Amino acid sequence: MNYDSLPNQYRYKKVEQEISRHIEAGDLVPGDRLPSLRQMSRSLQLSISTVNHAYEELEKRGLIESRPRSGYYVRSEFRPIPTPEINIPRHIEPRTVTKNKLIQTALETVGNKDLLPLGVVCPSKELLPARQLAKIMNSVIRENPYETAGYEMIPGNLDLRRQIAFRSVDCGSNLTADKLLITTGAMEALYISLRTLTRPGDLVLIQSPSYYCFLQLVENLGLRAIEIPSCPERGINPDRVDEITRTFDIRACIFSPNFNNPDGSLTSDARKKEIVEILAARKIPLVEDDVYGEIYFGDTRPRTLKSFDRDGGVLLCSSFSKTIAPGYRIGWLAPGRYLDKALEIKATTNVSCVAPTQMAIARYLRETLYDRHLKKLRTAMKEQMADMRTEIGLSFPEGTRVTNPTGGSVLWVELPEKVDGVDLFFRAREEGIGIVPGVVFSSQDLFSNYIRLSSGSPMTDELRSGLRRLGELAALQGGSATHS
Repeated sequence: MNYDSLPNQYRYKKVEQEISRHIEAGDLVPGDRLPSLRQMSRSLQLSISTVNHAYEELEKRGLIESRPRSGYYVRSEFRPIPTPEINIPRHIEPRTVTKNKLIQTALETVGNKDLLPLGVVCPSKELLPARQLAKIMNSVIRENPYETAGYEMIPGNLDLRRQIAFRSVDCGSNLTADKLLITTGAMEALYISLRTLTRPGDLVLIQSPSYYCFLQLVENLGLRAIEIPSCPERGINPDRVDEITRTFDIRACIFSPNFNNPDGSLTSDARKKEIVEILAARKIPLVEDDVYGEIYFGDTRPRTLKSFDRDGGVLLCSSFSKTIAPGYRIGWLAPGRYLDKALEIKATTNVSCVAPTQMAIARYLRETLYDRHLKKLRTAMKEQMADMRTEIGLSFPEGTRVTNPTGGSVLWVELPEKVDGVDLFFRAREEGIGIVPGVVFSSQDLFSNYIRLSSGSPMTDELRSGLRRLGELAALQGGSATHS
């Protein structure tokens, strides 16, 4: 790596990331001595202060430790954490979803300021462009008092739809404003999609694990679910999609190919293309949730399933809730050939979305503020996720596994078999820690020893203490010791 080409303020961070990568890959094992500051400075042609800064950050994260008059070493307590294994039964049958009550209990953590925010997937307030949006909102209302007080068009603000269409080139979708529908968050987009495509009793194909609000929506609409395994490292297998759609009368699919919530899986572009072709051949519509697509840690934004759609059979749902402002509730839907029906359902659901927030987000996008914000957000999310994985490795009981996503903002944690995720959820809540139990992410009796954690907040002392206490609670329940 050419460190000289990096700005001064980023050089230490790149050194930190490089050493961290070698430790987590096992190239450097617990007890290994790191090169001295002088050696590393000479090797990388960086100042000793830059290297020292990187070592200090690694020590704060708990990856290395300083020993007086001896140097820096990989912490003896640190152990690389393996990723969870797929444990979905091969036997597949339709299921009626019956998790509504537990899901509602899990949703009580949303907006609860008294709980440590490990259960709600949302960037922390420090990462949101709240002040910029507030200034824009004030200007929008002051300059357009009558327009902001009136109804917006049913499809949504035209300027906003144009901005979304313009940005769709990045993910290969190439949408146009007249084919878009603004919704109240992505959940309304998903609701409209399923209302458009299904009737009570129909079968829908979903990932497993899958976002629990999808399951709640399936239950409320009287649908039945068939689950297909989601591999944390490879996403959805097209062969299983082919097998299930040959066997069952599937009326619609709901997939999150880009950083699925909760396992963070990313389905490759080649697999996406194959899945779309399989479903198109059988005329099975596909609802795609892409709310995390912009939070990628690599160099390129992953493509959507919609980008491979040639006949309008993919309904693409997304929102700005995970990137800009969850409270503004701005989502959108590209319903493909189902546009007319989607508009009909939208009109009879809430007529149209709130005008001022649409106008404010449209201006924010038009002023090219979004890309600069996203760059900072991705960097922060990547660092926060790495910090959380490190702390889990230090504080959680032996046998814990955790995903290592390349984007998004969730970690899927497999705990030792004796740990009950639901019981841990209630015990943690009593101590002011919000998490979500794994069982709510499946219509089957799966993931009982799993939990989902949000990595949307920076690693403060309070968050670190909360994670350590959560690890202690899991160890007590499982009858084992933590790493540290």
